[in-house]
Amino acid sequence: MKIEKIKLIYFSPTGSTGRILEYISEGLNAPVENIDLTRPDFTPKKEDTFGEELAVIGIPVYVGRVPALAAKRLRELKGSNTPAVLVVVYGNRAYEDVLIELSDIVSAQGFKPIAGGAFVAEHSFSSIEVPIARGRPDEFDKAKAVEFGKEVREKLLKENSILDLAAVAFPGNRPYREPFPTGRERPRPSSPDTFEEKCTKCGRCEEVCPAAAITIGSSVDTKKEDCIKCYACIKSCPTGARVMRDQWFVSHTKVLHDNLVKRREPETFL
Repeated sequence: MKIEKIKLIYFSPTGSTGRILEYISEGLNAPVENIDLTRPDFTPKKEDTFGEELAVIGIPVYVGRVPALAAKRLRELKGSNTPAVLVVVYGNRAYEDVLIELSDIVSAQGFKPIAGGAFVAEHSFSSIEVPIARGRPDEFDKAKAVEFGKEVREKLLKENSILDLAAVAFPGNRPYREPFPTGRERPRPSSPDTFEEKCTKCGRCEEVCPAAAITIGSSVDTKKEDCIKCYACIKSCPTGARVMRDQWFVSHTKVLHDNLVKRREPETFL
């Protein structure tokens, strides 16, 4: 079957997931439409219907799971036996059961997973001082993503219709991994802080926060209970005014930096 159109559907607070989907679309070589689930004001548009065009659906991995906010927004979409390529992006640690969880979510919404991949990007907690998978996705990751897109295209061209497309088996387990099993310390509700002396009130942090947890008035206020720890506000602040000072996250970042030294490579499933 010929790919007439691709819809890239992604939750990408710091931009890495969206970028990897763009690389994959280069290999697919068809007209692209972007559907960004990241925005706090996201609501499905009437024209956001899904038929036989190819959906490429991407999410980051948070504590070994699909981010709850991303799952909620994915459940607002409706496919109609729509072929889907599933992509999960993680910070060089592990992606655990996320591909299976994502597959279950989108299958329940009418999508048919026919391929998938797990790609590595710089961890959202990474910084110049404490780097974790710094600089990824790099040129090798891009080449793998483009090649994966070409492989998916070849798979589609070999079949006459969606009904002929074989479903793909993903690694992982059901029930899915518990993010904080019994005995493991859980982080308390927290959020990045703002150094007011550095803050220009430009509004960028408020604009990029997927959870709409930030409000700017005479000061920058953040609802800690709503913050999803995506670090989008930190990464996008032009003056470095946003910083995570909660000690659980500071120490956990150091542990990740010390232990995630070995390079993990992309894995694809067709």
